[in-house]
Amino acid sequence: MRRFLKLMVVGCALLAVAGGAAAWFAWREASAPGPLAEPANIVIPRGGVEAIATTLAERGAVESPRLFALAALATRGEGPLRAAEFSIPAGASIRDILSILRQGRPVQRRLTIAEGLTARQVASLLERTEGLSGEVPTINEGALLPETYSFTLNDSRAALVRRATTAMDAALEEAWKDRAPNLPLNSAREALILASIVERETGVAAERGLVAGVFINRLRRGMPLQSDPTVAYGAGNGMPLDRPLTRADLDQPHPYNTYRNRGLPPGPIAMPGRASIEAVLRPEATEFIYFVADGTGGHAFARTLEEHNRNVARWRALNR
Repeated sequence: MRRFLKLMVVGCALLAVAGGAAAWFAWREASAPGPLAEPANIVIPRGGVEAIATTLAERGAVESPRLFALAALATRGEGPLRAAEFSIPAGASIRDILSILRQGRPVQRRLTIAEGLTARQVASLLERTEGLSGEVPTINEGALLPETYSFTLNDSRAALVRRATTAMDAALEEAWKDRAPNLPLNSAREALILASIVERETGVAAERGLVAGVFINRLRRGMPLQSDPTVAYGAGNGMPLDRPLTRADLDQPHPYNTYRNRGLPPGPIAMPGRASIEAVLRPEATEFIYFVADGTGGHAFARTLEEHNRNVARWRALNR
């Protein structure tokens, strides 16, 4: 009996040593560099450890799905494995991957809404953007703030539109509170409309304040704005024209034709950026009431119609 007990003790000790050696070997293997040759973004699925291990093996991030699953089970006290898109570096070990899936930040995708895009253009952009889910909601013209927005895989298009709308509301409210006194604008909405026109009139940052100043002067004097982009917006039904404006366009009776109608059009014509909003609400003090393209990407400004006509003549000569 005593001999039997002695053999049992020895056997248990040998099993413990063997088990410890196996655990040490497995842990060493889990800490060794993995087979991934280049960094990769991998979408980790829902469905448990086995589904995750299979996905990682299929993408070449681990050699043994079984070893990954055992390592995940052994370290389950460190937290759950999350389903998301993660960036896995080249040579990441199983331990590295487990840490990324537990504490790492999911891949941040980016979408840039450029200044001056129309609602229809933004809707098309959202529709084409990979990684977003759901339908594109109705987008109001001028309602989204042009910026670069981060999102993670399968975020909804509707959620991104809400974020951009909230950002515009905040930017407009802040700029309206800090506006210059005695502007011929009755509301933040009117400031948004004018900012959209300024955005479409010039892509030269240094000119925004002057262009805004010209339109403010025209509004104060009751003159029509005579803004080509507003006419183009109406003629193109909310999309950029693929042709120059014609005399027929300028004569067309349309709510957005600021050659025929005095004051602001009924709504924005694009998504204005912060700079254009600030330019409208703190315009440059100027006596200019005219401007025309100067052939360099900027504009020539004038105080009188005679001076403006000379600038127009120079512009036409450059285009002959």
